[in-house]
Amino acid sequence: MKYDFLIDSYDTEAVKVLSVWSEFRDDDLPVRPKFDDPRGRSVHEHMVHQCVSEDTWFRNMLGIDIGAPPLPERETRFEFMTRYADASRKRLDRLRLTDEPWWEGVVQFFDVPRSRAWVMTRRLTHSSHHRGQQMAMLRMLGRDLHSNYGPTADTGGLMHNHAPTIYAYASLDALLNGERLGGAKAPLPARRGEVLTERPA
Repeated sequence: MKYDFLIDSYDTEAVKVLSVWSEFRDDDLPVRPKFDDPRGRSVHEHMVHQCVSEDTWFRNMLGIDIGAPPLPERETRFEFMTRYADASRKRLDRLRLTDEPWWEGVVQFFDVPRSRAWVMTRRLTHSSHHRGQQMAMLRMLGRDLHSNYGPTADTGGLMHNHAPTIYAYASLDALLNGERLGGAKAPLPARRGEVLTERPA
């Protein structure tokens, strides 16, 4: 099916969301970009938004209801991770049952009509947008970052310097099992002081 790439993208994007959440610590949940400015979501609020927003889009726009509450009973970091992992897997199973006419069907996107393929593309970019905000928050907290798409400053820097891509975990199951045990991320290389941006100061 020509829309399989959207299904595959949703699969990997859900793992990327969870990978970023795994980089936070339990006591990070109340952290905001600026502690006294409520306009910037806290880590906790980001997790709530991801779960609630994705559930709402899938139910109301794409017509996929997995019949489960979007939020965990206990709003802890790991409970958010397991709840979102379970929900995204169930949505993925439903997406794999679709056909091309389903993707090309027109639905209501807020106040405008759009195809389901268009809505899914916008959903993926919406999640990516918020994930980028969370990665910036991790940097503000002084944390190392594993790969989310490709190399990072902590995996070796720039692609043209042949920096490797190092994911925190090899799979979603490894991520959940590792975090359940307190963390078992892939080791990052030692810092060597090389230039890590195209425009070093």
